[in-house]
Amino acid sequence: MQENGTIFIADCDVKSRDLVSAFLTYKGYGITVAEVGTSFFDTLQKNNVDIVIADLAYLQSIAPDFEERSSMINPLMVLIGYSEASSDEHKKTSDDIFTIPKPINLDELESLVMRAREYQSMKLYDNSAGGSSQFQLLSATMIGTSPPMRALFEMISKVATSKATVLIQGESGTGKELAARAIHQLSDRHARNFVPVNCAAIPDDLLESELFGHVKGSFTGAYANRIGRFEMADRGTLFLDEIGDMKANLQVKLLRVLQNREFEPVGASKSQKVDVRIIAATNKNLEELVISRDFREDLYYRLSVIPIVIPPLRERREDIPVLIHTFLTRFNADKRHAVKGFSRDSLAILCNYEWPGNVRELENLVERLVILKGSGLIVPDDLPEKYLSGKISHPVSVQSPGLPSDNLLPEGGICLNSAVDEFENNLIMQALARSGGNKKEAALLLNLKRTTLIEKLKKKNLAFSED
Repeated sequence: MQENGTIFIADCDVKSRDLVSAFLTYKGYGITVAEVGTSFFDTLQKNNVDIVIADLAYLQSIAPDFEERSSMINPLMVLIGYSEASSDEHKKTSDDIFTIPKPINLDELESLVMRAREYQSMKLYDNSAGGSSQFQLLSATMIGTSPPMRALFEMISKVATSKATVLIQGESGTGKELAARAIHQLSDRHARNFVPVNCAAIPDDLLESELFGHVKGSFTGAYANRIGRFEMADRGTLFLDEIGDMKANLQVKLLRVLQNREFEPVGASKSQKVDVRIIAATNKNLEELVISRDFREDLYYRLSVIPIVIPPLRERREDIPVLIHTFLTRFNADKRHAVKGFSRDSLAILCNYEWPGNVRELENLVERLVILKGSGLIVPDDLPEKYLSGKISHPVSVQSPGLPSDNLLPEGGICLNSAVDEFENNLIMQALARSGGNKKEAALLLNLKRTTLIEKLKKKNLAFSED
């Protein structure tokens, strides 16, 4: 199944074409190959593609005006064998054309394709929004309108314009990589590479080579030179996810890069300068790891120049309905299903759940429900058992104060502000009564933070018993 987008490959060198096709297919891209003898532009017009990867000499031989003609079809182009490209740096000739030299380094090609797709996504969003503000761009990337998310958007907007190292902290599934990508996209490095590395997913003995690259013959299996993620991210952004899992020997080498802006590939005899902005992320408490000596204190302070904390989903429950709607729309389209939505009771149950897996858990649940349900409305019986454990057995039935039972507006009118305030007071007191005065449980019933509930009680001067 296609995961990452559709790419059209055109190259008269069949071996090179098949190598690139096999590599990008393995990486999850949908591939269309231009067969020798077929019309390049006819094939391009008949297929809906995101990116064209083509040999420059081949395109120049079939159409000297290929740039103008391809711009009318509007794909992004990656040109192979661009004569002005050096061996260690990509050139960008225009907004919609990216270049890479021959012979092709597949790691560099993948990085370039990722950058082209990021550029394309931003361009499409800007065109559809008519020139979006930073908040619009952030809300398109990270879903949420709650106060914690608005505060996060404001912090990201401020941080993006600086060159400082950022440490993003938050539980698993909260969207730390999305925040890192948003910082990159809003920075002056957005036209360069955003290179992610999961430090916990790569074996310790391979992580150094993955980060810094290696020279041929430096260890068994090093049959050729290979550039590392730092070099790929030169003048761009390197995202080090799960930094808390990095071993001590690599922590020392990372500290040197942060201090001196240079590194040594494995087996190399000299250092290389690099201009990289580092964004690190972790779901662990690095301060505790520093105390236990599992993480270097000097590295911690180098990384946390600007700390950002992503709020867990249980602290922004008001975002759950909009997240569900977004995921439902996407999975209905992907699976070609027609689930209409969630019933009020099922939505209330999900808003009452603690979400230990955060947004990722919610996304996975919606996908599962769309697949299993197929159509119709999702009701509580459709939810897995664990989500029903917190189900409210006696739902609150609240009557708006000052209104008759049919909720019609009285003939003489009503003071809206007073009615809304009394309505809120009524809900708060019912929640406290049901929880036996326990403010934490009452706050959960109201989908509020405990501190928010206490502030409301003080502001409204409502009587309540201490718990």
